[in-house]
Amino acid sequence: MTVLAHHFHSSILREYDVRGIYEETLQDQDAWAIGHCFSQLLGEKENKTVVVCRDGRLSSPILESFLVKGLKEAGVNVICIGVGPTPLLYYAVQSLNACGGIMITGSHNPSDYNGFKMTLKDRPVFGNEIRGFQGLAKKIHLRSHPGSAKEKDVSGLYIQRLLSDYMPKRHLKVIWDAGNGAAGDILTRLVEEMPGEHTVLYGEIDGTFPNHHPDPTDEKNLLDIKRTLKEQKADIGIAFDGDGDRLGVIDDQGNVIWGDQLLMLFSRSLLKEKPGSTIISDVKASDSLFEDIAAHGGVPLMWTTGHSLIKKKMKESGALLAGEMSGHIFFADHYYGFDDALYAAIRLLNIVELFDKPLSEIHTSLPRYFATQEMRIQCSEDRKFKIIEEVKERLKKETSVDVFDLDGVRVKTNEGWWLLRASNTQDMLVCRCEAKKKKDLPKIIKEMVFHLNKSGINYTL
Repeated sequence: MTVLAHHFHSSILREYDVRGIYEETLQDQDAWAIGHCFSQLLGEKENKTVVVCRDGRLSSPILESFLVKGLKEAGVNVICIGVGPTPLLYYAVQSLNACGGIMITGSHNPSDYNGFKMTLKDRPVFGNEIRGFQGLAKKIHLRSHPGSAKEKDVSGLYIQRLLSDYMPKRHLKVIWDAGNGAAGDILTRLVEEMPGEHTVLYGEIDGTFPNHHPDPTDEKNLLDIKRTLKEQKADIGIAFDGDGDRLGVIDDQGNVIWGDQLLMLFSRSLLKEKPGSTIISDVKASDSLFEDIAAHGGVPLMWTTGHSLIKKKMKESGALLAGEMSGHIFFADHYYGFDDALYAAIRLLNIVELFDKPLSEIHTSLPRYFATQEMRIQCSEDRKFKIIEEVKERLKKETSVDVFDLDGVRVKTNEGWWLLRASNTQDMLVCRCEAKKKKDLPKIIKEMVFHLNKSGINYTL
């Protein structure tokens, strides 16, 4: 048995995935080594089967070929399902009864990035398992009996699964923006089978993202869908990120329905059917969301940001619904518990079609406090987590402070709260502040900025 060794660039083995700049920090041989390392996570079982899917980035086909080579050399049988969104991979792992799956995607990062999201059949791969690839790659064994590879198209079955939970009540006019991302082809085929009027923007999959960056959490990427929505006097706009596991929603007046407000709509709907359900959201979400869940008979649970961590907590807690400010939405009532923006869109249309008034009126009526948008501050990879620890140490000396510190620090005050955490996907610090009264927001922001400045971050609003 031949034994080889490989070394990954220190920056690419991240909390939720493997991700880097192609041919700078992320190389073709990394994909090969990931195939071998992932095989070791599956153990020594026979007939190991892994599904592989890729997004539309220019580097994805070559990375796929190296990944499949590594998997086969490790004795794994590979099913390649072609180009599609990350939820298609998750669906394929379940429907094909595979041991796991690997998605080749740079998600919402710029076009020169790429990476790998990984899942086992019953749970995501994240954290120390991913970081442990550095050790696993020191001894890569080439099996004497390699695995096989075949292609299989499951996109039609996936589309029918999405439609199976669609319960149209009235015709809507919907504007969709695929952002030239991996969801484009399936989205275009999906809406052809749906009643109503549908306009798809940028449905052609193009890894250079020629029209705008595929990240619906940044409002500048929503200018085209807002304009088209107003021109066509549409009922709703729905945009997707680069790999189709996050969505952004715009009401009929062109206002963004942010992730916590979106989860509020989903929570109210779910709790009518399943009162008492646990519903999870992340540390960036508004207090108004957690209060609204409780007010409608649910059990709110605040948890750490990150799709892998949320999915794990859903299984532990038995939660039927979860969501993040970033637009990841997870359904476990009629669905599989993974983040699927296309499925979330179907469930949202079910809700909107029941309203006897425009979505904007419902949106305006939702309870809310006075919050900043998510602020992202450039900070080096080797410094960002150290800053969080410094802030924690200072806060320990303030005995009256109420701190949620499982994910950065979310500091509760009499007037509201402020959050400071290190991004697990980018070289950024993430901040957000919220006050129950508008007049108190500057004070809360000032307290957060004080701690940034104390740690050498010169930041002002």
